[in-house]
Amino acid sequence: MQTLIAFWNILKKDIENYYLKPPNISWGIIFPLSWTLMQLIRSPGNIGIVELLPGLMSMSVLFGTTSMLAVTITFERKGRSFDRLLLAPISISTLVFAKILGAVLFGIVNAFVPVVFAAFFINLSGVNWGITVIAVILIAITSALLGLLIAISAKEVFEAQTFSNFFRFPMLFLCGLFVPIAKLPVILKPISFLLPLTYGTDILNGVITGNSIFGTIFNIFIMLVFAALLFYLCQRNIKEKWIL
Repeated sequence: MQTLIAFWNILKKDIENYYLKPPNISWGIIFPLSWTLMQLIRSPGNIGIVELLPGLMSMSVLFGTTSMLAVTITFERKGRSFDRLLLAPISISTLVFAKILGAVLFGIVNAFVPVVFAAFFINLSGVNWGITVIAVILIAITSALLGLLIAISAKEVFEAQTFSNFFRFPMLFLCGLFVPIAKLPVILKPISFLLPLTYGTDILNGVITGNSIFGTIFNIFIMLVFAALLFYLCQRNIKEKWIL
């Protein structure tokens, strides 16, 4: 019971204190929103919107979750409040899970902003929303864990955002969000398959456009493997850099 109370209090504090911080608004909300509107307006027709939607959803999750973690972790490290969390009688696993859950929720909400706009232009009744939600959750979890890994190494919010951009912007082109992986240079394709966002986007492509590289079950399995690996790395890095 004490663990659940601690978990809830950490999550509640992050939601109340950090969701509307300027970096979250600029990178987590305004940038994905403006990119979504730009792409939808310039789309030549309904077919173009359908093809863009999986990439827009993935991008919105990626920027929303990583921005959230960059803000929460770096603000708390600077104010020394994160040190008090490390001294609390809770496990590192509980702490990591509580910190990323707020970012995951933030990313999930962001993911469906493009869906709302797209619904004004196209009929989305044929989409398998169950698989879509699973894909969005997996993308949010892996993106949040990746953001946490980055935030661990940063001391200021602008540093965390800068480090994040080194990963986020290449992912826009390497993970099949807007440029099909089949059209990438041969030398870049292996890099694409080493990124978890590739498999999450492939799930969304399969359920929305019907064009996917792998099967849904395979993509979900790979995403779960990435999530477990990133969770382990986050725990290890926190113990090595902040505790020992």
